[in-house]
Amino acid sequence: MAAQTPPASTGAPLGVGVVGGGSIAEWHLSSYARNPGARIVAVADVDLARATARAAEYSALSPGSEPVRAYGSHTELLADAEVEAVSVCTRNDTHSPIAVDVLASGRSALVEKPMARTVAEAEAIVAAEAASAGVVQVGYVRRWSPNAQVLKTFADAGDLGAVYYAKATCLRQAGNPGGWFADRSVSGGGPLIDVGVHFLDLAWWFMGAPRAVAVSGYTSDRLGNRGNIESLTRWKSADYDVSRNSVEDLAGAVVRFEGGAVLHLDVSYSLHGRPQVGLALFGERGGAELEPALTLFTEQHDTITEVVPHVDSRSFDIVPAFQNEIDGFVRAARGLEPSVAPATHGLEMTKIVTAVYESAARGAEITL
Repeated sequence: MAAQTPPASTGAPLGVGVVGGGSIAEWHLSSYARNPGARIVAVADVDLARATARAAEYSALSPGSEPVRAYGSHTELLADAEVEAVSVCTRNDTHSPIAVDVLASGRSALVEKPMARTVAEAEAIVAAEAASAGVVQVGYVRRWSPNAQVLKTFADAGDLGAVYYAKATCLRQAGNPGGWFADRSVSGGGPLIDVGVHFLDLAWWFMGAPRAVAVSGYTSDRLGNRGNIESLTRWKSADYDVSRNSVEDLAGAVVRFEGGAVLHLDVSYSLHGRPQVGLALFGERGGAELEPALTLFTEQHDTITEVVPHVDSRSFDIVPAFQNEIDGFVRAARGLEPSVAPATHGLEMTKIVTAVYESAARGAEITL
């Protein structure tokens, strides 16, 4: 496929294509539709009927515009000269090859998390980005939630000081989506690589993106996907099969970073207990909880104080988070600002996740 000239920073809206027509693609598509600087050109899916339905849905939102086109593969979409940037919203096992193709064509890629299943897949994306006129933005959408954006202004201003310890938690009772999510050969793992990577990334981002030097991890697969639970609604993959599960129920890790900072992470799909979501940061000058509700802690006049910011939402807010993420990607693809989550960030997360699984399998700490 021929390499494209990078899109101009001004003028007509950025022509975007979305690869994948599932539920995560809906968040991308609806956010692009609300961005006046973007135009949805095409949707591709291996299920052409699903791509066609998505294309018709978004064509109907702009009746006076050229209809959104539907393709049965990402290679067909990349042959469309009007596509200038691409969201990759597919299964984990396809993220790397599709992203590499997008970058090889000179386009920018917004790659859903996890960026890759393996270090080798992540390194391929890093190399492709380095050789491309396009940029990568990894879909760490929780960075873009208003509560996270507010806390980042405090952290960047030095109000927390050096963050030397962080604790991240995302525990589900019965939250295994099943289908390909529960097939390790496709997904790369279970709750750790699926939802845990969000919290791992957030903590690492607030800590200043330090280099991990050692990882001690653990996993458990004692409860399975809890497909017997009938009284609790959960989101299920389109290819859900109760008999198909080869991923962990629970995972956790202690990650040590260069300079001495430490992160503790625990995450689950299946667990006997209450659901929990938490992210806490502990610095030399102050501390903060991002989840379950943004709160700051410090000392003033020899007194410990707790500060509650007055903001629209102190917890993760998915609609503005996705909108902010898409708006940021459009600006990065235009060359108006650097990507805030480049491929190198995705590579670092992949290295840590891989080390957690390796440590759990070996029963020993892994040195990076």
